[in-house]
Amino acid sequence: QVQLVESGGGLVQPGGSLRLSCAASGFTFSLYGMGWYRQAPGKERELVAHITKFGGTNYADSVKDRFTISRDNAKITVYLQMNSLKPEDTAVYYCNADLVLGIVVDSTTALFPWGQGTQVTVSS
Repeated sequence: QVQLVESGGGLVQPGGSLRLSCAASGFTFSLYGMGWYRQAPGKERELVAHITKFGGTNYADSVKDRFTISRDNAKITVYLQMNSLKPEDTAVYYCNADLVLGIVVDSTTALFPWGQGTQVTVSS
C-alpha cells in the first residue's frame, strides 16, 4: 500500500525558511520522479517543484531561486527547502510520485492517492 506522509510545515514570518519532508513507502522510490505540489484555499493544486529519478529538477516560476527540491533514495524521502517565504506561499503542501523523465508542469502526472499534506502559513 502506497503511503506519502508530508511533514515540516508550520507558521513562519515572511522572509523565513522551512524544510518539508515527504516519507514514501509501498513503491520502489528510486524508480519514480517525485513532485511537491500545493493548494491554497479556493485554488487548484499546482506544481511547486519536481525531481526526476535521475535528479533533474524543475520549478514553478513563482518559487525559482527560493525553493530547492532534493531526494534521498536511501531514506526514501523527498525534501523541499523553502527560503525567503512570502505570504502567497501559504498553502497545504503535498508530494506525489510519477514516471515522468522530463519536466512536470502540473499534477496530472501524479500517480498515487494524495496524502494529508502539511500546512504552510506565511504571516507576520
